[in-house]
This record gives sequence, C-alpha cells and structure tokens, in this order.
Amino acid sequence: MSNKSVTTPSAESLAETARREGGKGLPPVHLWTPEFTGEIDMRIARDGTWYHEGTVIERQALVRLFSTILKKEGDRHYLVTPVEKVGIVVDDAPFVAVDFEVEGEGAAQMLVFVTNVGDHVLAGPDNAIRVERDPETGEPSPYLHVRAGLEALIDRKSFYRLVDLGAHEDGWFGVRSDGAFFPMIPSDELPTS
Repeated sequence: MSNKSVTTPSAESLAETARREGGKGLPPVHLWTPEFTGEIDMRIARDGTWYHEGTVIERQALVRLFSTILKKEGDRHYLVTPVEKVGIVVDDAPFVAVDFEVEGEGAAQMLVFVTNVGDHVLAGPDNAIRVERDPETGEPSPYLHVRAGLEALIDRKSFYRLVDLGAHEDGWFGVRSDGAFFPMIPSDELPTS
C-alpha cells in the first residue's frame, strides 16, 4: 500500500477556489507554493479527456477551469490553489493541440495553435515544437510547449498539416514559426520518393 495520502478537498472546492482566484486570464499559479495536500482521483488521458473518480468530466467549462490551475513540478502534475496542492495523473501531455492557423510565410511564418481547452499558443522561441520518436517503430509524437513546462500533444491531422508546411534546414526537416526553426526528423531519414 502506498504512503501517499488521499486528500479531502473535492473537485468542487478546487473549482470554486479557481473561479475566485482566476479573475480574468490565467491565475498566477507560478506564485502559489502551498504544501502538498495529497492526491485526488483525477486523470487526463492521452487524448485530452479529463476524468474524475473514473468518470469523464463532461462540462467543458469545468475542464477549462481546472486546466488554468494545472502546474507541473518535475515529472508530476498538480492542481494548485493558494492553499492546496493536489496530485493528479497525466497519461502523456495535459493538453492536445487540435488545430492551428498559419499567418505569413517563409521566415515570417507564424503558427498559432488552439488546444482542447481553448488556449491559443504561438509556436516560437518561448513555445517550442518538439518531436519524440518511438525508438522501436519510429512513430513520431509531436508536442507544443503551452506554458510553464506544460505541453500539448499535437493531434495527427495538425501534425500532417505541419509536415505539409515543412522545409529542410541544416540537415533537418522541420517547420518555422515566429523566427524559430523546429526540427522534426533528420533530412536523410526521409523517404526520397
């Protein structure tokens, strides 16, 4: 049996505190450093679905609210308020980039992503795109930095669109946004036909 405590705060109490503290925009979770108060039975699946006590959280507004008090420390994810810090399980990345718009072209190109919780993120020096590849299959898993160490898994259709925008630079195939080049795969590993 684990020594981890199960916290008594409920999802409702966390949501109420987030509403109160959030105001307009994102709450200042980077300034909140409460003591760890335990685990809550909440999980974010790889596809971006949020679960509480094994049940899908259906209300998108509640998912959005919880996403604003999400914090990553080391390899763990927490929901934090000024007085509570509860651990949750995140299967992969806490967000999914579900679409993007392209503004400009060439070196001036900018890619603005939309996540499953409604965040708009400009890929660039502060919000990098990275691609991990499965060592056995070579299957790519593309990610976008959203904020404060939190990432979004870029969905398949968006990744295919990125590949269509890709170009070769310095031995890499990748994509540009906001003045930065994001390598996806070494050029010599791409099929020639």
